[in-house]
Parts: sequence; structure tokens; C-alpha cells
Amino acid sequence: MKADIFEHLAAKDHEQVTFCYDEESGLRAIVAIHNTTLGPALGGCRMWPYKSEEDALVDVLRLSRGMTFKSAAAGLNLGGGKAVIIGDPKKHRTEALFRAYGRFVEGLGGRYITAEDSGTNVRCMEWVRMETSYVTGISRALGGSGDPSPVTARGVYMGMKAAAQARWGSDSLAGKHVSVQGVGHVGFHLVKHLIEEEDAKVTVCDIDADNLKKVKEKYAVSIVDPEAIFDVKADIFAPCALGGVLNENTIPRLQVEVVAGAANNVLASEKRDGRALVERNIFYAPDYVINSGGLINVANELEGYNQERALKQAEGIYEIILRIYEIAKREDIPTHKAADNLALRRIAEIGKLRGMYSPTARSTRKPPSLYGVS
Repeated sequence: MKADIFEHLAAKDHEQVTFCYDEESGLRAIVAIHNTTLGPALGGCRMWPYKSEEDALVDVLRLSRGMTFKSAAAGLNLGGGKAVIIGDPKKHRTEALFRAYGRFVEGLGGRYITAEDSGTNVRCMEWVRMETSYVTGISRALGGSGDPSPVTARGVYMGMKAAAQARWGSDSLAGKHVSVQGVGHVGFHLVKHLIEEEDAKVTVCDIDADNLKKVKEKYAVSIVDPEAIFDVKADIFAPCALGGVLNENTIPRLQVEVVAGAANNVLASEKRDGRALVERNIFYAPDYVINSGGLINVANELEGYNQERALKQAEGIYEIILRIYEIAKREDIPTHKAADNLALRRIAEIGKLRGMYSPTARSTRKPPSLYGVS
């Protein structure tokens, strides 16, 4: 590997990187723990046919750092971590491989808790669970949370209402026009909230015809081609599909006043595109904050899953978005930067009390709630 691994770690203040290899199962994985100041690192396990080990390392370091910010901003007592498995999920997703991965997770002694991500699913996590208890995202039948979409969508909906409050002085979405990009699991539930609870006007797009058919049969929505969604004249744009959709080509086309959706990494370039939204006077609800309901959902598994509790906590995203708005206004910075500052300040403040997470050092006292502060 050409890259200096320690230089990579130092660049973004990572604590630990573990390389996992098992010849019999073919496992080649990397687990990155970015920061455990607030608690054990929690983050999904992504399986992808990376072109090189260096590509996999760069990805897992980026993703694990993002989880630190997401957990901190959401008010969770969790740190940031991520894992990647090098391989084609269509060919190499086997019980032996994921059980081998589970043994490596177990060996980390609770500093990292894994979950499903791109290329992995609930079944994979159930295999992992055969070897370690440090896993979330398992089925309801086994005491897990199952599909996180309802909780994620509830959080996005409440974050959207907060964005409306910040932008127009009222959080009512009644009569507002919302354009939704992507109506898969989360997008569909978001449309449900918008129409059933707010009587909003909704325009949708999706590359999957089945998704469009499902939402059209249930709700009175307008449908446009995926490329045309950026040109829809509406009040709110809700990206709920791919990342990087807001860039130097699409932002000038937007005819909305608020961007608030479930997709990750919406801004192709945080610095450039975050500033471009400010210049166009478009309020942006930072993606890793407004979509943190999914993380909140799996975090609740760690203390015995209760969906009502998870939904209630996801509603707290409303207050977090308003807090970010206040920071952005007071410090005259874009909202994505305000969200980063909120997360970093919380880590710094709690870090003075807690230091680095150590399961052994804390074994003599009851650990704090993993899901209960904001």
C-alpha cells in the first residue's frame, strides 16, 4: 500500500484501524474507530468490491469520521466507527465470512459496534451475531429493530418542520409544495407524513417504477422524470436517494427555499455547495443531522428495542435543527458548518469528563444511557 497509514489516521484524528483477514472464508476487512469520547463507536459494515486496499482504507476513514459527527449532533452517547469488507456482495456474502468478521468485532471488546450498511443486510448481521453481541440492525424476531425506515422518516419529517420554522416562522407544512427525490422505504414514509399529517402538495420522482407505482396507488402525488426534479417550483426539496445531488450544476436550477431530506452526503462539495445554498438564500438542513433517525433506531437496540421510544427520540431532531439554525445565524456560517461545530463542541465538553472509552475501565460502574441526551 502506497499510503502511509499513520498519516491517514493523523489527518482526521482517528484512534484505531484494525485490518481483518481470514484465509478460509476469504474475509478482507478494515474496521476504523474514529472517536470514542462519547462512548463506543457504532457504525455500519459496508461490503464493496474496492479496486484497492487503499481505496477501502480511504472510504472507511471518511465514513467513520462522519459517524462521529452524526452521533454527537444527534445527542447520542456513542462514538464514530465504520467497517468495510472488500468483496462483491453478490458473490462473496457467505455465513463463514460474516462469522469470521464477527469474531474480529468481538475481539475489539466493545469499542466498536457493527450494523448493516451498503452491501450487507439483516441476514448478514444475524450471522455476525452468532459470534458477538456487539451488533445491531438485526430482525425484530431476534429482539432487534428491523426496518429503520419509519424512524428515519419520522426524524426527517420533524427536521423538515423545524426548517420551515426557521425559514418562514411557522412549522406548518399545510399547503406547502414538497418535491421528493426518491420514494423508496424512507421516501415513501416521508410522503405519508406530508400528506396524511400536513395535507401538503407533493411531487416525486424515482428511477424505480415499482416505487412510483406504490406511492401513486396510495397518495395523490405528481410524478416527474428524475432529471426534472431539480426544476420543480416548490417550497421544499427533499433528496431521499443518492448523495452528491446538490452541486454546481443542480443548485442553480433549484426553485425552492428549503432543502431537507434523508439522503447522505447531499452536497457534492461541502465548502463550495454549502456556500452556494447560502448565496441563494436556501435553508439547508444538514443531512447527517436530519437523517439520524436510522442511527437512533439501531442505537435503541443496545438497551432493548422499543419503537415508540425510538420514534419519540427521532422527533428530537426538530430541536437540534433549530439549534443549528441559531448557531449559523449567530456565527454567520452555513448550516452544515454549524452542525459540525455543534458536534465538535459536544465532544470537547464531554471529553473533559470522560476521556477515551474503555470497556475494562468502566466495568465497575453502570454505563450511561446510549440514547438519551441532546
